[in-house]
Amino acid sequence: MDNLIFHIDVNSAFLSWEAVYRRHILGETTDLREIPSAVGGDIKKRHGIILAKSAPAKRYGIRTGDTISDAKNLCPQLVLVPPHYDLYDTCSKAFMEILREYSSRVEQYSVDEAFCDMTGTISIYGSAVVAANMIKDRIYNELGFTVNIGISTNKLLAKMASDFKKPNLVHTLFPEEIEMKMWKLPVEELFYVGHATKRKLHALGIHTIGELAKTDLNILRAHFKKYGEIIYAFANGIDLSVVAEEAAPNKGYGNSTTIAFDVDDEQVAKIVLLSLAETVCTRLRADSVMATVVAVRMVTHEFHHTSHQRTLLTATNTTNEIHKVACKLFDEMWDGTPLRKLGIHTSKIVSGDSLRQMNLFDMDRYEKFSKLDLAVDRIRDRYGVDSIMRAIFLNKHIYHMSGGIPPEKRKVKNKEGII
Repeated sequence: MDNLIFHIDVNSAFLSWEAVYRRHILGETTDLREIPSAVGGDIKKRHGIILAKSAPAKRYGIRTGDTISDAKNLCPQLVLVPPHYDLYDTCSKAFMEILREYSSRVEQYSVDEAFCDMTGTISIYGSAVVAANMIKDRIYNELGFTVNIGISTNKLLAKMASDFKKPNLVHTLFPEEIEMKMWKLPVEELFYVGHATKRKLHALGIHTIGELAKTDLNILRAHFKKYGEIIYAFANGIDLSVVAEEAAPNKGYGNSTTIAFDVDDEQVAKIVLLSLAETVCTRLRADSVMATVVAVRMVTHEFHHTSHQRTLLTATNTTNEIHKVACKLFDEMWDGTPLRKLGIHTSKIVSGDSLRQMNLFDMDRYEKFSKLDLAVDRIRDRYGVDSIMRAIFLNKHIYHMSGGIPPEKRKVKNKEGII
């Protein structure tokens, strides 16, 4: 029996979830999905990008990732609403719960999309399209937002199918339909093909997915190496990955923050790095893992990007150690140019119970730092993330755990107050 895979994708997720919340909780009569609207960051804090947009806004040429100022230039009457991540978490969980009633194997691919292995269910529902429409309609009737569902024999083709005409539709893309439905599409619409790859493919005279599928594999290997084999397989509808119920372990942990003002002071920059280290290391400890490589990334006020990394003598997840390394990396690459964004990223992750190599300079510092961090984590877990912070952040315009989602963006309100 052939595999049967569904890919379920929420249409304009953040915007849809905001629209449902405002209509059913706040009692608003205007539906954000029916007017030019978008969910965007805080332009005053320079987080001003479009996170999701409505179909009417899309018709003005507004794209996800555009700056708010660019979006406003395209559509001056654009209605902007701030993001509320607690709301999105709630909607995502409700969405996944419905999917798990139809399949014992559901892989959450992101907050607003998932794969369902529906192999062997035809005898229950009659056909794959009937089952998909049943799921789609139930999500709309119970949760109030729409989804697209793609159907095929593997994950790649199911995902490609769900990206066909939107919203609130079911599409199939079985292997025998590839030539008719997929090969005519522009090559940049193939999963895994980004802007840089598109330019290289166009330079080779490859403009459609079908042209890519028929290209000599040796030519693709010569220009793209192993990556060429991947996009060639995808263009031909080949994907051997399976629907995995458990998420793969993180290969890296990182956070970055766009600062509300240009940073031209070394000490201020290092306080920002400390706030990022707090967030990153809290996540490392929560997952009981440690990092072996630390990287610092910076963006200047003129949008020039720079990064620098270092391999540690031994893995760690303590805030003080990661911050110390981040500061050294910062010193090695900063030339004094004002900065608008800083980030800390870690990689080469190992289990938290891995043996730690001791050295003469370690003494008992690691054990003390580790116990201190765990005590702080327990307090924050019990009383809230703002219940304890380092004194250096008092009276500063820098949030003590930057790079994550600040509390004001997580909480949403009903008519009576925060919920």
